[in-house]
Amino acid sequence: MNNILKDKRFLYIAIFIAVIIIDQVSKIWVKTHMSLGSSIWITDWFQINFQENNGMAFSIEMGNKIFLTLFRIIAVGGLLYIINKIIKEKYKTGFIVCMVLITAGALGNIIDCVFYGVIFSDSHRQVAEFMPAAGGYSTWLYGKVVDMLYFPLFRIPEWVPFFGGEIFFRPVFNIADSAVCTGVFCVLVFEHKELSRFMGDDEDKKEKVSDNSVETESKSESNEKE
Repeated sequence: MNNILKDKRFLYIAIFIAVIIIDQVSKIWVKTHMSLGSSIWITDWFQINFQENNGMAFSIEMGNKIFLTLFRIIAVGGLLYIINKIIKEKYKTGFIVCMVLITAGALGNIIDCVFYGVIFSDSHRQVAEFMPAAGGYSTWLYGKVVDMLYFPLFRIPEWVPFFGGEIFFRPVFNIADSAVCTGVFCVLVFEHKELSRFMGDDEDKKEKVSDNSVETESKSESNEKE
């Protein structure tokens, strides 16, 4: 049993590290080979489109930069604690993998926020330099998240109200965003029972304690009668 648990921990660690490496390698390549706003067409419906943002995901601008960075760091710490907890309590492998994907994705974007402002020069109208002698484009915790995956799948027909002529699915995102969204989607669709178990842990424990107390009382009453 201990060997199986160790093997699964190795699987979770491997997935975690793989997401971080793929995410960071793709971002560093884009930063050192493309200028901000430039695109490389792979197919008619897929581009490498270099964008940067201060927000949560999909190039969405949201809230104060330092607050978002610190929030991510605290959130990842909480998620790592949860992962350790659900491994010990022997939750299903699929559910744990989903939590690992979410955590790795969140950490991937934290790396951008914490380090990129210091280790890269600005990307406006130029290809960024890694570890520039003059210093980075910002300071610690103020780096921008690099996005590059863009899927303009098709153009919405003109006759459609409000959205006619617009590109369907406009967000630009990265590997870290994909990991987070994949994890969340799979938890909600495929691992909802384990999620319910996790969300209801405290209530279940209280119910078990109350049930045990009732059984104890009933046994003591029956013994007194005898």
